[in-house]
Amino acid sequence: MDYTNKLHIIYGDAALGVQTKKFQYIFSYEKGGLESLKINNKEWLYRIPTPTFWRATTDNDRGNGFSVKAAQWLGADMFSQCSKIHLTVDDQKFDPLPIAPFNNQFSNHEYANLVKISFDYKTTTTPATICTITYVIDSSGHATIKMRYMGKEGLPSLPVLGMRFIMPTMATGFEYYGLSSETYPDRKAGAKKGVFHVKGLPVTKYLVPQENGMHMDTDKLIITRNTSLNNADRDTNDFQLEINKTDKPLNFSCLPYTAEELENATHIEELPLARRTVLVIAGKVRGVGGIDSWGTDVEEKYRIDSSKNFEFSFKLS
Repeated sequence: MDYTNKLHIIYGDAALGVQTKKFQYIFSYEKGGLESLKINNKEWLYRIPTPTFWRATTDNDRGNGFSVKAAQWLGADMFSQCSKIHLTVDDQKFDPLPIAPFNNQFSNHEYANLVKISFDYKTTTTPATICTITYVIDSSGHATIKMRYMGKEGLPSLPVLGMRFIMPTMATGFEYYGLSSETYPDRKAGAKKGVFHVKGLPVTKYLVPQENGMHMDTDKLIITRNTSLNNADRDTNDFQLEINKTDKPLNFSCLPYTAEELENATHIEELPLARRTVLVIAGKVRGVGGIDSWGTDVEEKYRIDSSKNFEFSFKLS
């Protein structure tokens, strides 16, 4: 196809395609999210990115009963579903969505300067609330992603509030500009700001697997991989995904396991074979405490109030 300095838009029967020479996005209406992200023909998604509300509980969480009090958020993390999709291409708002047969009016030569698509996710909590993920793609193909959580009275404090990206293969490592080592809201006073390179996807070897690997106050993150699930792709050179802050620094963890996989293992040897990259971009992170492990909760200022609205954003570039 001939590329211009605009986005090429493909109105599929049940999906929206957005592409430039370098970037390719597929948004699935049926699955309710970003189904594929390719950069220079390298796939970066194994699952649709979703809101994440759970971090694996720590010894301190178990000691003060937080894991039981917040258990609703584990269900929401695993099973919240998309309830509404909003699509705007340049100045045209689509309601209803341009699915078959309505999409037959479009050619293969549709172009735009800006695409904005939002997915509302309804939580499986009681009471339920809404978390919205919005993708804004400019003419260069770069995406700014914003997540907005609607506060709701009557829900327990949140373990974490962010987005989870599961990638097809293991990263060889990542580099970031932020705070040194592992940090949490109540565990960062001794950290130093700088550029740090981490080899592989290290997991802290606790006797009982639990939350680990968070990095606070990050300006930039680059994840490197050199393998894919495409058997026809023989290229083993490194390829990278870059994530940048927008107005505020971001927080992230980059591990080979989901929070649920860590939660399910009672000993480190029970963890599954490491084969994916699990990236969590977090707007809010609960502290880990550590005053003692027998009943003292995390200090109030390090908790996440679920009754308050909150939003954060970052950029793929």
